[in-house]
Amino acid sequence: MITQRAGREDRRDMLKRIGRQIVVFGVFVVLMGFAYSGYKALGQSIDDKQHDWWVVGSVLPRTDDLNMPPILDILTEFGALQGGTDKVLGRLLFEEALFTLREAALGFAIGSVVGMAIAVVLARWKRLERGLLPYVIASQTVPLIAIAPIIVIWGRKNFGFMPWEWKDWMSVSIIATFLTFFPVAVNGLRGLQSPKPENLELMESYAASWSETLWRLRLPASVPYLFAALKIAATASIVGAIVGEISAGVGGGLGRRIFLEAQRYTTGPERLYASVIGSAILGILVFLTITGAERLVLGRQGREAIT
Repeated sequence: MITQRAGREDRRDMLKRIGRQIVVFGVFVVLMGFAYSGYKALGQSIDDKQHDWWVVGSVLPRTDDLNMPPILDILTEFGALQGGTDKVLGRLLFEEALFTLREAALGFAIGSVVGMAIAVVLARWKRLERGLLPYVIASQTVPLIAIAPIIVIWGRKNFGFMPWEWKDWMSVSIIATFLTFFPVAVNGLRGLQSPKPENLELMESYAASWSETLWRLRLPASVPYLFAALKIAATASIVGAIVGEISAGVGGGLGRRIFLEAQRYTTGPERLYASVIGSAILGILVFLTITGAERLVLGRQGREAIT
């Protein structure tokens, strides 16, 4: 009875916490909308003089309808039919978000496995950590927009031996993997090294092998660190997929949509804004999914997240 009551109280507290976070996020979005509209109203009140003013139109963006379309126009665009199709923009963005999500999910899965494997190897051999970790970090300085076309062309020409047909979106998943593995590798290594010395000495006193220590102590201790990394990696995979689609010319996803709307910006800037908002929503949903899994796992273990 006491256990059931405690469980109900925990669920009630969790629902209250989620409700507060939703309210806070809603208030934040509303305030951002007011700030956007307020800044635009300020710039328009200056009228033609804004082009010579040292803030609006110079340091900060100009405030005409081309550079800052009205919020109502942006929201209305989600329900507007798009030329050449019988679908509204909102539905097109939803379908393209699913396409991008598939690329990102595959890259996220592969990157997480590769990153954790690197973390285990570096934790096992200290000399490798000192020798390879700087190169793992340096790998993130490679400009993604430059290597994306190379990866796509490389995939088209070199993966013909696969038992399935290699598609361009699979190459985009490799690009997403490139951004995903790094936070998992770094945070995973930190988590594997997080057990206290006395806990490691206790495992040694039991004559536990390194692999037994890994499974029974190091991996469980690394779980909070891994979830912190997975939240970064999940959103990074979305960014990698979108950048890959844009720079490699892969159609069907949000990246290509953003690229096309940027080319047609002068005829409908609100479409580009709507596309960017759709991409942001996808990133937020992915982040919330990992956060929910984190609370579920750590809540059952009675542990706190690493922030």
